[in-house]
Amino acid sequence: MTDMPASPPISAPGRAGLIGLALSMLTASLGVSIANVALPTLALALHVPFQAVQWVVLAYLLAVTVAIVGVGRLGDALGRRRVLSAGLGLFALASAFCGLAPSFELLVAARALQGLGAAALMALTLALVRETVPAERTGAAMGLLGTTSAIGTALGPSMGGLLIAAAGWRAVFVVLVPAALAALLLIRRGLPASPAPTPATTLRQGLDLPGTLVLALTLAAYALAMTRPHGLDAIGFGLLGLAGLGVTIFLAVEQRAGSPLIRPAALRDPLLASGLICNLLIATVIMTTLVVAPFYLSHTLGLDTALVGLVMSAGPVLSALTGVPLGRLVDRVDAGLMAVAGLGAMATGATLLALLPAWFGLPGYLAGIVVLTPGYQLFQAANNTQIMSAVPADRRGVTSGMLGLARNLGLVTGAAVMGAVFAAAAGGDVATAGADAVARGLRITFATAAALMLAGIVVALLGRMMAGRRASALRSRQDRS
Repeated sequence: MTDMPASPPISAPGRAGLIGLALSMLTASLGVSIANVALPTLALALHVPFQAVQWVVLAYLLAVTVAIVGVGRLGDALGRRRVLSAGLGLFALASAFCGLAPSFELLVAARALQGLGAAALMALTLALVRETVPAERTGAAMGLLGTTSAIGTALGPSMGGLLIAAAGWRAVFVVLVPAALAALLLIRRGLPASPAPTPATTLRQGLDLPGTLVLALTLAAYALAMTRPHGLDAIGFGLLGLAGLGVTIFLAVEQRAGSPLIRPAALRDPLLASGLICNLLIATVIMTTLVVAPFYLSHTLGLDTALVGLVMSAGPVLSALTGVPLGRLVDRVDAGLMAVAGLGAMATGATLLALLPAWFGLPGYLAGIVVLTPGYQLFQAANNTQIMSAVPADRRGVTSGMLGLARNLGLVTGAAVMGAVFAAAAGGDVATAGADAVARGLRITFATAAALMLAGIVVALLGRMMAGRRASALRSRQDRS
């Protein structure tokens, strides 16, 4: 590492805009975490079974997953600040509808609407960083967004529990209204105005409506398959088949589109392609910790519910503490190398989680989390900085949406696939498995997670190597000409 000149300061409007982006990320993260803790209360209050009440969370996640790339493209076409502002307004309105919903069905519909608004928050916050801070501070800004996302994950359960106890389940949704409106005010004050929107005829040509529709249906089929209440059954495999067919149709549509939603050439960019794959893999591993930890901590270690929640908050709290410092490190060192280092830390952490709890119990588990979680934050800051710094300005929205999509697909896949690995390793029904069976499940599942991270390291290194060769070939052609 060499000494570098001081980075240029962020302007006062830029600071307001960056706080607005961070608050947008926090609000979208709270939209997931704060609702989870309300599910038992909702099941009783609205007289619905547990399998049904999960749709309060699933409707939100499905809407985000289906819409995130299309919303990013819409931001590129209409103006990213304009679309983010609209998303925040929609999120606030839908949150109010959730709090006022008189029935379970209307609550689920309002949550889906809330998810559409959250898609804009998740897709466009990363895309607007380059318009908010100097390029030399991009890594720190990305780290701040990662920090606020982690704070939302950590804060949601405790905040939700307090709100339910004090004011009932409706309060967990109503509290999101002022958060979204505050972010909207900061965005409007701090970010430069969006350019005039594209004329309607050009907009219709540029949005690639056929590609957007095919991708949305494909993602919906995949997400529904992965969230089947009893695992992959005949219907689930049928939905996976439809998703596979949808991918084929989508690629064919994009090849023929005059202005494709996702340019096929972009997917051949080795840095972007490897970054998206690794983003999916790390989200899969992070979801593994959320799936496995409650059972291990309660069944094997015998912790009560309050202590389980406290231990599980260690990862998000650590993420919140390390996000900005690691982002600053990314600004000073090659982002690609830092991404590989983050993957290496995650592989080490997953390995420790597979080995140490058998010897040291809770301290062993926490030791693995202490290594894995900063690795996740380092990779996120470095990967987002590397990709968003290289993408053309007119593609930042859709590229940010693709990063968000890869993360969401990793979370959905991690819950389904790694949950199945855990159940199989534990001998079947985890809820009734004994302490030794759950401990065995933890070892095998995190060994699998470590293997995924090693695969991610290979993918990232191959991406760097291929990008270097492509750059050398381009320079050679330029020299000859």
